[in-house]
Amino acid sequence: MSHIERFLDYLIVEKGLSKNTLEAYKRDIGKFTKFITEDSKDILNLKRSDIVGFIGFLRESNYSSPSIARCLASIRGLFRFLQIEKAIDEDPTEDLQTLQRWQRLPKAISKTEVEGILSAPGEKPVEIRNAAMLELLYSSGLRVSELVSLNTGDINFEAGFLTVTGKGSKQRVVPVNDIAIKKINRYLSDARPKIIKGRFSPYLFLAQGGRPMTRQRFWQAMKGYGRKIGIEVSPHTLRHSFATHLLEGGADLRSVQKMLGHADISTTQIYTKVSSETLKKVIKEFHPRG
Repeated sequence: MSHIERFLDYLIVEKGLSKNTLEAYKRDIGKFTKFITEDSKDILNLKRSDIVGFIGFLRESNYSSPSIARCLASIRGLFRFLQIEKAIDEDPTEDLQTLQRWQRLPKAISKTEVEGILSAPGEKPVEIRNAAMLELLYSSGLRVSELVSLNTGDINFEAGFLTVTGKGSKQRVVPVNDIAIKKINRYLSDARPKIIKGRFSPYLFLAQGGRPMTRQRFWQAMKGYGRKIGIEVSPHTLRHSFATHLLEGGADLRSVQKMLGHADISTTQIYTKVSSETLKKVIKEFHPRG
């Protein structure tokens, strides 16, 4: 019996949890184990940074704050149990900050750092795919869930725009720049046939064997590129950077709102605060009386 199976038995026998509560624990622990497995991690050798990475992944996958808080509570319970069982010496969730840690302003990276990430992939078919995905994220400000669910027919190559299905199945049209178009075309001609290997799939971006790319797999790939150039980065980082750099360049708020797919402009206004913080840092660093 695995450690997780013993933990679920413990919840039934020792804690007397209801069937519905137990199912919630199963779902939460299932998401967590899938995440760490795709990163080739063992549950008994995790660090605090691994837990932080998982919570960050949930945020960037548009899970609500209550859902994230519940997941974190489930993970805490699992590691407390593993300590009781003496399966681990240290609990990686101990003293982990509450969900307020995640309620912070979006983090944008510099344009130079963006260039570093966009040029990080190599020349293997999956790297050519990743390069196209990265470029499209920064070109059009997509959510990672929107990126991986794109179909091949969603891009109008001649007109340079993309039809995106966002939250609540609402569709919007966003522009795609020439560089992204070029990288997508290269992926379609040079890499996708080698990845799909004669199979058929309507999805644009595919994993080995023709399966649709998952958010987890792409998230992990981006983490690797970030480590390669020495920064912390995720799919949502490029979305934040897309919006912040547009506003810093003089784009109007309504246009950015439309491209991001925000129902309420107050959500988009967060990025004006980010730009303001950037200006404050510039003044503090370079002004003689800063």
